[in-house]
Formats: sequence, structure tokens, C-alpha cells
Amino acid sequence: MQFYRAHVLICGGTGCVSSKSHELKAEMEKELKALGIDNEVQIVMTGCFGLCEAGPIVIVYPEGTFYSQVKIKDAKRIVTEHLYKGRIVKDLLYYESIQQDKIKAVNEVDFYAKQKRIALANCGVIDPENIDEYIALDGYQALIKVLTQMKPEDVIEEIKLSELRGRGGAGFPTGLKWDIASQYKDDMKYVCCNADEGDPGAFMDRSILEGTPHSVLEAMAIAGYATGAKKGYIYVRAEYPIAVKRLQIAIKQAKEYGLLGEDIFDTNFSFDIEIRLGAGAFVCGEETALIESIEGKRGMPRTKPPFPAEKGIWGKPTLLNNVETFANIPLIILKGGEWFSKIGIEGSKGTKVFALGGKIKNTGLVEVPMGMTLREVIYDIGGGCPNGKEFKAVQTGGPSGGCLTKEHLDTPIGYDNLVKLGSMMGSGGMIIMDEDTCMVDIARYFLDFTCEESCGKCTPCREGTKRLKELLDRFCTGKGTFEDLDRLESLAYYIQDNSLCNLGQSAPNPVISTLTHFRDEYLAHVVDRRCPTGVCKALLQYTITDKCIGCGSCAKVCPQECIEPVGKVINEKTNRRAYVIDHTKCIKCGACIEACPPKVSAIITQ
Repeated sequence: MQFYRAHVLICGGTGCVSSKSHELKAEMEKELKALGIDNEVQIVMTGCFGLCEAGPIVIVYPEGTFYSQVKIKDAKRIVTEHLYKGRIVKDLLYYESIQQDKIKAVNEVDFYAKQKRIALANCGVIDPENIDEYIALDGYQALIKVLTQMKPEDVIEEIKLSELRGRGGAGFPTGLKWDIASQYKDDMKYVCCNADEGDPGAFMDRSILEGTPHSVLEAMAIAGYATGAKKGYIYVRAEYPIAVKRLQIAIKQAKEYGLLGEDIFDTNFSFDIEIRLGAGAFVCGEETALIESIEGKRGMPRTKPPFPAEKGIWGKPTLLNNVETFANIPLIILKGGEWFSKIGIEGSKGTKVFALGGKIKNTGLVEVPMGMTLREVIYDIGGGCPNGKEFKAVQTGGPSGGCLTKEHLDTPIGYDNLVKLGSMMGSGGMIIMDEDTCMVDIARYFLDFTCEESCGKCTPCREGTKRLKELLDRFCTGKGTFEDLDRLESLAYYIQDNSLCNLGQSAPNPVISTLTHFRDEYLAHVVDRRCPTGVCKALLQYTITDKCIGCGSCAKVCPQECIEPVGKVINEKTNRRAYVIDHTKCIKCGACIEACPPKVSAIITQ
């Protein structure tokens, strides 16, 4: 066995790979070889560290030195100074925006201080393409335990004891779902992993598959044993090439080690897994639409009942959970359901992975105990809104969720708590908005997405979301009326009550929540024909004030040539006049504001 005096972990998640972390690794390996110390230092490409804002991330052990935003040109300095001479490269250390200070080690970073990793336990720790590293951290021990020490019903009872609920959005009790699936008898049964992550800004499942694919494979095999299934499918979108590649490698390695396939551990239990690629349809995140797609049909929801547990893939009993749900299973089996149930709050046990995005300093992936408040996640972990802007709202649950305000910041995160406030947990997207965000425009953005992604099977969703989008367009262009406002609200509730599947039923949530918490912004668009944040360009009017010095900078850059010196005389000797904007020609591009000298700032928006 090779022993190394230092280990270098480089983030190999999609975000850091897009910033050339693979090339960074190759450059560091080249520099190590040039110095003749390549046999003393091991470089490992791991999964996502979570703090995507700081990527590419490089951590050097045993010190735990945390380097952020490392570029290829920095590889030589890290190798020469730190790995060869033992001197930390201080200017590459992570800058903690909360403490306004440099952080030397990963265990000092506030971003990680309040997190508790279960589903993400191995992400950023091991090489996801090396099964030996997963096994070294008790990987596949849970599978050995259930096959050699537990009956199928014992496994299900342990999951019930944990009180784990599905992490894909609906929050159905996992143990109960497994129990129901186990009761249907057939010559063939399936376990299916839903990795069709379609919410804008969400990348929880992708990161788990990229960082610890074996934990999902192990959990699926455990589920197969508990429910009597012999075959598993992972339905993952083709837009996740790194996740797909690592899944393929993991499945191949597991088969070579006898952890998948026939007669696992000589127990007469056989289980195999295949990957099915999706084309990126949002509706295929709905379980029955996903099943249709696996069968080679167009992804459209089925009428329920029957539920997949009774008639799923090819009419056979099918257990279906999402990636994060499965990722919790191995540790629940090893540490016990009671251990897991002690984490979290009543009705929401364990941890939840969230993808923080939008107007927040620390964008990235976090895993926190249920019951932590929104304030703690947004401010203590996320660092709050950048540039001194004031927090305005947070969208939880993706396009199917709702917007919550500063009044809700001290709400403990939990399934039932978020639903009571008009939002939902969803799969874990968390989009932060600041004072410059127009909530009417936000509702329109999400309706545009759900309208585009509707499968078209049921009329309320197919036609209703289009009508909602058209009404929101009217508000954002200054054409909305009070009648439109009433129509918007009543239509939203109709779609919610009458759509076929959960995706259609939840599509109006952004409209309903913004109407509830930000009705004043809708009224401003209707009554004043004004967008309070200046986002809706059709409602803006650029005006040159009395501060104008007649320099003409604005007229020189105007693409429409609609700014002329026809205002009052500023200087009688030169006959210099103030400039005026012809609003009938103005396209509201904003070029004039940028051109106006900062000391003058004579142009405003109204």
C-alpha cells in the first residue's frame, strides 16, 4: 500500500469542472513530477465541496488548508511553496465574507459550521470513481448487514423508525412506501431512483451522484431486498454527463466486487441496476411520467390510482424514491432508525440538502438539520445578500414552491411548516431575492417555465398556465386591470384544484404566494402603472432632471437618437440648453444613465 505525506483534494463537481478543475489537477501533477515528489503527494478529484461560490476549491491535508478560486496558473505556486517548501500560499486562502478575514483551514469556514452531512457525507471527501475509498468509509457495510443479519420486514421497520420522508418533494413517509411496495407479489418487481432533477437552480441530486454514487447503489440494493425487487433503474437526465459517467463506473465496479448481480454475498439475493437517460422534461420528475419514459413512451403522468407500488414499470410493482432519499439509507441502517429520528423536528426528521442560489453571497450546496430556521441558512451559512442589499424573499421548492418574506425568516424548516406558509420543501431549491427583485416578474418567470414544461395532457395545466402567463404579461407591460387581478387569483386556485398531477397542481404556487405576500407590488403595476423595483422596462420612464449641465454625453450614446437639447437654457452666453428625452422613441436601454457623468447623475427612472 502506498503511503503519502500529503493529500490534495480538488473539487470535481460540475461547477468546478466548468472552471477547469480537471486541468488544474493535471497541472499540479505535472509540477509534482518535475520536483520529484509525485510519489509523496496524492491528488484526488472529489465530488462537490458545497461552497460553489469559492470554486475551484483545493484542500491540502493533513493541514486542511482551504484554497479557493484556484486557477491553473496557481498550480505551480501551491506545489512549489506549500507541498515542496511547506509554506502556505496566503493570497489563495479562502476569504470569509462574514468574518472579513482569511481562513486557513476548512474546519474554520463558517459555511460548514452549522451543517450536518448525512446524504452528502462522502461528497468532497472521497474519489467517487474509486470503490475502495467508499468501502474504506464503511461503504456497503449496510448492505452486508441487511443481507446477513436482517429480514426484509426488519429493514422496513428500521426505515419506519427513522421517520425518513421522501426528499423529492411530496414528503411521503419512506418506510410506509417500502412497506406498501413489499406487500404486492409478482414474478418481477422494480426499484427506481428518480434522478430527473428539473427545478431551475437545483443541483442536489446531481451532486450526490457525482460525489458518492455508491451510496445510492447500495441503498437501492437494500430497497430491493426489503421489497422483493430484483432489478433497479436510475432515471437520470442526459444533461448530467459527469453524474452519468460516475454512475457507469460505480455500477461496473460494484458488479466486479460482487456487490451487484447474482447471489450477492452467497445469500441467494440477486439485484442489478441499469441507467436510463431522460431528455430533460420537467414533467418526468413526476413518478408516473418517469415510468412512462422508462418504458419508451412520451413522458406524461398517469391517472392514480393505481400507484406505482401496485402497477409501475411495465405494470409490475415498483418502488420509487429520489436520489437524496436513497443517500440517507446506508447510514440509517448502520446507525439505526432511532439515531436518525433524533435529528430534526416533529414531522421532519433528519437533514435536508438545499441548493442556495440567487442574490446570496455563498451560492452552493448545504445540508442542514431539519428545524434550522430560514434565517440561519440564509445569513449564517449563505452570508446574506451581497452588496449591502436588503433581503426581500426566498423561493423554496422551485417553480412549484412559493415565495416567503422577511417575516418568515425565523420559521423552522420542515415539511408542514413551509406548506402552512404557502410554500413547500420541494426537492430543495432555495432562491434568494433582494430589494431589487420585482415579485410580479418573478411569478411570471416561474409561470413561463411551468407553461413551457407542461406535458399538455390535462386542460387545466395546458391551457390554464398559459392564461396565467398572459395575465402576468399584462401586469408587467402596464396593461393590467383590477379585473385581471381577480381573474389571476381565481384561475390560479382553479388550476391548483383541477390539474391531473402534482406538478400542474403546484404550478400556480408562485402566483398565489406573491399575491398573498406582495399584493402591493401588483397594485403598483395596476394603479400607478409603475414597477417599484424598476425591473419591468415597459413601466419605466427615463427623465432628465434639472441637474443636467448640457454636456450631451447622453445624446451621443442614444441608439434611437431620441435625446435633444430642447430644454431650458442653462447658459445664456453659450445658449447651452438642457437635454430632453422623447419618450415616444425611447427603448429604455439605459445607455443614457450610464453615460451621464457620475458627479451629475441627472437622469432618473420613474
